[in-house]
Amino acid sequence: QVQLVESGGGFVQPGGSLRLSCATSGFTLDYYAIGWFRQAPGKEREGVSCIVSNHERTQYADSVKGRFTISRDNAKNTVYLQMDSLKPEDTAVYYCAAGGFTWYSGFSLPPASMYQYWGQGTQVTVSS
Repeated sequence: QVQLVESGGGFVQPGGSLRLSCATSGFTLDYYAIGWFRQAPGKEREGVSCIVSNHERTQYADSVKGRFTISRDNAKNTVYLQMDSLKPEDTAVYYCAAGGFTWYSGFSLPPASMYQYWGQGTQVTVSS
């Protein structure tokens, strides 16, 4: 049974940091790309970052470049999203997703349709 479980969300002041974790089970992480998405109230879901296995390529949305860092620990079956210099506009529910592709050469982030499995989400609130 495939599962993705996010954790690490919470409330933080602007400029603060959080580290989200995506614990996976039921599949071999080495053979899957992992993406992070977010959805704020009243807005569409948007891609935040992804990491693709075979070439360990990482990508970020322009809005988070230089502030967020994605990483993976295949031994722990876990993917992380380190979020620094958080802004109020980062407030959203964050989701991780797994997609059965190991190579991606697109200029933009892989679309949500490329991911087969999704977690339940974790809330991140940035406010003073």
